[in-house]
Amino acid sequence: MMMIKSIESKIRLATFLSLGSFLLCLAVVATVSFFAYRYVKDSRKSIYILDPSGTPILAKQTDVQLNRAAEYRAHIAKFHSLFFSLVPDDKFIEYQMKQAMYLVDESGALQYNNLKEKGFFTSILSSSAVLTLRTDSIFLDEKRMYFRYYGTQKIDRRSSSITRSLITEGNLVDLETRSDNNPHAVLITRWKTLENRDISTIEKNAFQ
Repeated sequence: MMMIKSIESKIRLATFLSLGSFLLCLAVVATVSFFAYRYVKDSRKSIYILDPSGTPILAKQTDVQLNRAAEYRAHIAKFHSLFFSLVPDDKFIEYQMKQAMYLVDESGALQYNNLKEKGFFTSILSSSAVLTLRTDSIFLDEKRMYFRYYGTQKIDRRSSSITRSLITEGNLVDLETRSDNNPHAVLITRWKTLENRDISTIEKNAFQ
């Protein structure tokens, strides 16, 4: 009887040891796999570039989200510059508007069509006006994906120089891929102008 109990105890002990060894192996494998995955992931962020002499130089990739706010602001500034910085050249205006439309949804096309119907672009050509835009500030709420743009627009005509205050707002949507026409992979949505008013007008001497 004692021998049977001894055998049963040894069997239980052997079972516990086997189970413990198995669980320990699983833990070791899981730990090694985790660190191997981390290592591979980190190594993919390291790339080598060649300098003019052909020597490889280690470069580090940065997480796109770390600099996303700066990209959003750059995208917003670029769109407004394309849309509001114009010269009296119909081909140039057409090009600017085409490039701007890659950065905005149908709300941008709606504003463009409204300005076109009101003869805004025709007046630029007829008065030889040069429009320039300066970005003053961009308020960005990343959680809501909302922005408000503050800028100063200057309209230089033969007869006068007008300075306008420009305020617009809209939302942002991330795109899956980048392209030459939209390098930041962002789309402005629900864009509208809140203010576009004259703040000063300087008359020019017609004989100059």
